[in-house]
Amino acid sequence: MSEELKTLDKAHIDETAEEPKMPGHESGLEPKPDWQPRFPGSGRLKGKIAIVTGGDSGIGRAVAVLFAREGANVAIAYLEEHDDAKKTRELCEAEGAQVLLSAGDLGDPKHAQGFVDAVIDRWGRLDVLINNAGEQHPDKNIEDITPEQLQRTFQTNIFSMFYVTQAARPHLKRGAAIVNCTSVTMYKGSGGLLDYSSTKGAITAFTRSLSENLVGQGIRVNGVAPGPIWTPLNPFGGAPKEKVEHFGESTPMGRPGQPNEVAPAFLFLACEDSSYMSGQILHPNGGSVVNG
Repeated sequence: MSEELKTLDKAHIDETAEEPKMPGHESGLEPKPDWQPRFPGSGRLKGKIAIVTGGDSGIGRAVAVLFAREGANVAIAYLEEHDDAKKTRELCEAEGAQVLLSAGDLGDPKHAQGFVDAVIDRWGRLDVLINNAGEQHPDKNIEDITPEQLQRTFQTNIFSMFYVTQAARPHLKRGAAIVNCTSVTMYKGSGGLLDYSSTKGAITAFTRSLSENLVGQGIRVNGVAPGPIWTPLNPFGGAPKEKVEHFGESTPMGRPGQPNEVAPAFLFLACEDSSYMSGQILHPNGGSVVNG
C-alpha cells in the first residue's frame, strides 16, 4: 500500500490542510445570518434535554436557540469556534435554558461517547438528538479528492452520526426523537461536491433505516434536507468564491435561505406535532421540487 493510502488504516483522520478556515466563524460573516426565532415559544419542548451537534453557528445555532425558547435545555457540540459557541450559549440562556458546551471532533468515537456521557452526567436523561454537524470541500474533478479528504468528509458527516447515535441510544426512551441533517444535494446531485453529496445520500439512507430499526420502540427518526442556506459553511471554504457571490440565486425563490427558516422544520420533527411521522425528510430548499 502506498504512503498516500496508509491514512485509510486509521480509525480517525485529523483536519486536513484544506480546512484552515473551516467550518468558519459566524462572528466574521457578513451579512450575518438570521438565527432569531420568529415567534413566541409555546412550550413544545418544555422539560426536554436536547443535543444539537454543530450547534455553535448557522442552522445549529438557530435550532439551539429555538429549542431553548420552546423550553428545552440544550447540549451543543462544536469543533473549535469558541467565540460562536459562547455567543450561542448566551442566546440560549437568555431564553431561560441551561446549556452545556462541548468542543471537539465527533468523528472520533471516544469524543462522541464522552460528549453524550457529559450530557447524562449533567441532566440524567436525553430526549432529542439533532445530528447537524458537517463539512464540505469543493472539487471540480473526482481525481482531486484525496483519500484523506474522502475519509474526513465521511467521518464528519456520517460516521459522527453513527458514533453519537450509538452513544445516545441507551438513554433514548419511548417518545424520544432523532433528527438528521441531510441536503438537497442528495436529491439533485452536485457536480462540485462529490464526496459531500455522497455523504448526504448516506445520511438519508441512515435516517430511513434507523427509523425502521427504532420505530417499534417508540423512537422516531426523521431528517431535514436544506437547500442553500446562508451559514459560515460555504463562505469559509465550502464553495468557490464565484459561487458564493451568487449563492442561492438558482433556487425558484431566487435567494438563499436563512437558518431561522430551517430551524422550525427541526422543531416540528423533534416535538409531538410530528407524532405520526418517522423515516421522513422535510425540504426547506427555496422551492426546488425533489423526490423526497
